Amino acid sequence: YAFEYLNENLEWLNDQLGEGDDDYFIFDCPGQIELYSHVPVMKSIVQALQRWGFMVCGVYVLDSQFIADSAKFMSGCLACLAAMVQLEIPHVNVLSKMDLVRKKASFMERFYQPDPEELVAELNEASNPALYKLNAAMGSLLEDYSLVGFLPLNIHDPESITLVLAHIDHAIQYGEDVEPTDPDALGGGVEDAEEMMDGDD
Repeated sequence: YAFEYLNENLEWLNDQLGEGDDDYFIFDCPGQIELYSHVPVMKSIVQALQRWGFMVCGVYVLDSQFIADSAKFMSGCLACLAAMVQLEIPHVNVLSKMDLVRKKASFMERFYQPDPEELVAELNEASNPALYKLNAAMGSLLEDYSLVGFLPLNIHDPESITLVLAHIDHAIQYGEDVEPTDPDALGGGVEDAEEMMDGDD
């Protein structure tokens, strides 16, 4: 209801945002996935922001606990994909609470760029054979779009935070009057963030 009300009062939102140059606004949005998957309210707000001259980037945050179960991780990937397709804006997808994960980097790599075939195989191991076709269809959806990937975020690691922020700034071209920060210049993507887990069990 709150976002429907906001969508009906966009002039108020525009007045609150003002016209300051280089302003950087962060909207902490509610977690109801329907706002980003099929209900058009959030898309309408995003389009309004774009009309007002704002560069908009969506940051989809998935709790790292989802990696503990292949079915949960598949659902998280599909929800992420639904939001990306619905909103039609640059997206940065984040695996949060990585400070709680005690796995080696080699194990975690599979979650940063999910392999649909591997996910489907894991689902089938724990599924009734009657669900194999459904599992394959979900995997095919991820593979056809090939959009879903994640950055690890550890709030206790400044380099991890900097890496995520660099990807967001790059997506919205923030600070055009300064030298742009290429996320790859921070270490080539997730590799640096993975180093914080090297040696952990």
